[in-house]
Amino acid sequence: MKRIRILEAARQDLLAGYGFYEKQAKGIGRYFLDALYSDIESLHISAGVHGVCFGHYHRLLSKRFPWSVYYQFEGEEIRIYAVLDSRLNPDSTRQRLMSEQET
Repeated sequence: MKRIRILEAARQDLLAGYGFYEKQAKGIGRYFLDALYSDIESLHISAGVHGVCFGHYHRLLSKRFPWSVYYQFEGEEIRIYAVLDSRLNPDSTRQRLMSEQET
């Protein structure tokens, strides 16, 4: 089984999502995190079946929120590079992911 590694930038994305939803109603932020971590854990079974976006990243669409998980395979690891709101302008998503490749 491949190991899943959530990179720091993706962790920050999850925290930003938590903050956004928690401001909407108390408890929704926790539900958001639970849902997204569940989606990420599903990669143990389904990694690689998701379409490739922006040339390099597989994109997993969350089942419960309009968010996407962008990941790549690195040897025996599945690396999560970003967890972004799917309603963002695709150009800003592309720029963000391209900056992840440079680091």
